Amino acid sequence: MRTILFLLVAILFLIIGIPISLILFFIGKFNHPLKDRIALRLVQGIFAIMSFVSGVKKTVIGLENIPEDEPVLYVGNHRSYFDIIVGYQLVKGRCGFIAKKEMLKIPLLRHWMKLLYCLFLDRDNIKEGLKTILQGIEYVKSGVSIWIFPEGTRNKNPQDGLLPFKEGAMKIAQKSGCKVIPVAIYGTENVFENHSPWIKKAPVTFCFGQPIDLKTLDKEQAKHSGAYVASVIEQMLANIKQEQKKP
Repeated sequence: MRTILFLLVAILFLIIGIPISLILFFIGKFNHPLKDRIALRLVQGIFAIMSFVSGVKKTVIGLENIPEDEPVLYVGNHRSYFDIIVGYQLVKGRCGFIAKKEMLKIPLLRHWMKLLYCLFLDRDNIKEGLKTILQGIEYVKSGVSIWIFPEGTRNKNPQDGLLPFKEGAMKIAQKSGCKVIPVAIYGTENVFENHSPWIKKAPVTFCFGQPIDLKTLDKEQAKHSGAYVASVIEQMLANIKQEQKKP
C-alpha cells in the first residue's frame, strides 16, 4: 500500500507539475527570486508528503549548524534514493543536488531537477565531470548551495564503512570558499533498497555536523580534504549508532 501511495503522489506531481512549471517560468521572467522560493517550497512539500506516505520517521540532529545566510556544500554518505527525498526537505535556501547523468533520461523529472539547480555528473568522462564541478562552483558563488555524495554511488554495504570519497568533490568548496556541512545519513536504505521494490515504514536519522572551513585545515588535512570530511562523517555515524544502542 505504501508503495502504491508513493507512486501515486510522484506521478500526480509530475503531471500537475507541467502547468505549474509553466507558471513558474513566467514568474521567473519578472521575479526570479520568487520563482526559486516557490519551486523550493513546492518540492519540499511534495517530498514531505512522499516521506509521510512511505512511513518515514525522521530524526534530525544539528539543523542549527546550517548557516542561514550563506550557501554551503552539503557532503553526505549515500545509502538510498530517500537520502534526497528526506534531505531536500531539510535544506535552507536554494540547493541543487549533484546527480548521476542517467537521471537526464527521465523527461519530467529532469525538468524539475534543472529548475532546482541540480547538476548531472558523467562519472565516465573526466572533461564533462570537470564542467559539472565548475558549474557547481558558479552556483555556490551565486548563492545556491550544492549537495554532493562523494562516494560516487550508493553504498550497498554501509556496515563495511564508507566508500572512498572522491577528492574532486571538495573542489566546489575549495574554489568557491564556502563552508562544508558534513551530513551523516543513517537508515534510509531500510525504507526501500533493503526490500526493493516495496516501500516499508522505517526510522531514519540525518545529522548535520559543524561547518568545516577548508581554509583552516592543516596542510595534510587540506591535501586530502575528502578523506578528512569522510572521517568526520564516519565519527558522526558511530555516534548515531551508539545513541541508538542506549535503552
